[in-house]
Amino acid sequence: MNFIRKNLGKIIFFLYMVIVLRITVFRSGFSLESLFQNGQINLKLFEEYVPIIQDGRWFTFLYLFVGNIIWFVPFGMYLEYGKKVKNAVWILLAGLGFSLAIEVMQYVFGTGFSELDDLILNIVGVGIGIVCVRAWKRIVRNTR
Repeated sequence: MNFIRKNLGKIIFFLYMVIVLRITVFRSGFSLESLFQNGQINLKLFEEYVPIIQDGRWFTFLYLFVGNIIWFVPFGMYLEYGKKVKNAVWILLAGLGFSLAIEVMQYVFGTGFSELDDLILNIVGVGIGIVCVRAWKRIVRNTR
């Protein structure tokens, strides 16, 4: 029980990473048989969002745009709160690395589109996570 209490943050972060990978890479349709066969890359920034908005598919827009941000907020929060990484630049670079790994795996396994805008939105999420933790620490410090 003491081990779990000491490592609860790490355990939760590990589960978070597993969930993100399940949602983004190892989703239904995942198969090793389709290695390097179905992957697609989109390097045009935010191009896919225009027709989604024009068609009034707001849930799809929120899922894709806001979802890419929200799923990476915990990443930035964990690294900032635990000071696992020295400063915000390194936390953002770690988030970029994780996001890039996801995009590469999506391409390799053919389980999604590898998109430049996903990288940008994921980094925004990491940054929001850092800002949230810093704001929380400031609030707590000022209430003492």
